[in-house]
Amino acid sequence: MDLTPDTDKLIELAHYRMPFGKFKDRYLVDLPEAYLLWFKQKGYPEGKLGQLLQSMTEIKINGLEPFIRKIQKDFPRH
Repeated sequence: MDLTPDTDKLIELAHYRMPFGKFKDRYLVDLPEAYLLWFKQKGYPEGKLGQLLQSMTEIKINGLEPFIRKIQKDFPRH
């Protein structure tokens, strides 16, 4: 079992923006934890967005937001 993080996926997660709804265009890391927990309860969307929201939920509930913000700073998107 390989536990090495996929750098490209972490960078994508750090810079991914919510594509719709009340929080459209916000980085996923900036979504309120309650909103992510709502998705967890009701069901995540299909596909990439759902996978990223699920990952961000786990990151937030485990207090790892500073790690994502460091990635945003260290690997800026132009």
